[in-house]
Amino acid sequence: MASERTFFVGGNWKMNGNKAGINDIVTFLNTGEWSPKTEVVVAPPDIYLDYVKCIVKSDIEVSAQNCYKVTKGAFTGEISPAMIKDIGLKWVILGHSERRHVFGESDELIADKVHHALAEGLSVIACIGEKLDEREAGQTDAVVFRQTKAIADKVTDWSRVVIAYEPVWAIGTGVTASPEQAQEVHEKLRTWLKDNISADVANKTRIIYGGSVTAGNCKDLGAKVDVDGFLVGGASLKPDFVTIINGNVL
Repeated sequence: MASERTFFVGGNWKMNGNKAGINDIVTFLNTGEWSPKTEVVVAPPDIYLDYVKCIVKSDIEVSAQNCYKVTKGAFTGEISPAMIKDIGLKWVILGHSERRHVFGESDELIADKVHHALAEGLSVIACIGEKLDEREAGQTDAVVFRQTKAIADKVTDWSRVVIAYEPVWAIGTGVTASPEQAQEVHEKLRTWLKDNISADVANKTRIIYGGSVTAGNCKDLGAKVDVDGFLVGGASLKPDFVTIINGNVL
């Protein structure tokens, strides 16, 4: 990664964990060591957000995995940025492929949620990425640029946005984009930001990679100049996550 951007590692726990398991995760996080220049954020299920916030060490931020586009109302099962802030949290993940492809969230809805979260003062991990058939059809650029534009049109403060490129075909499959494949897409995304937003935003915005990141491949991925960190799923539930956090240390 480039030296002017702070390395960022997020752990998305998805719909996993109970209090006993979370205590084990927090134990290896609280005893783990990494550079103070690395930013670490973990995202437990909503019901455990406040619990994790209370027991994890203070230099680890806690994030929600999703939120809705308004402050309050008759939206059963949703939470709002206001609620996330109310328990002292600063981050939310939006646009994850599972929200897009399992729950049918559109580019427009995700963009609206990003806009509201930023307006409410949260920082956002905004996820984009192509499916396998789209990659095989040569549509990777078109898909990730379309998803990025929808989000970018609603961004009010780029200093509070991290872009997570997560090729859907690599999430939870054990198949990882090669470091070269990740770098290629990240470099194109940074060029898109330069051409469509500004050179300053392109230089400063962190673009992280997600998709079967492991302790075994993290250093090769982290060595690429446009890979500014990782968004990690299942591996964030295991002690090897500390190794991944140190993925920029050669």
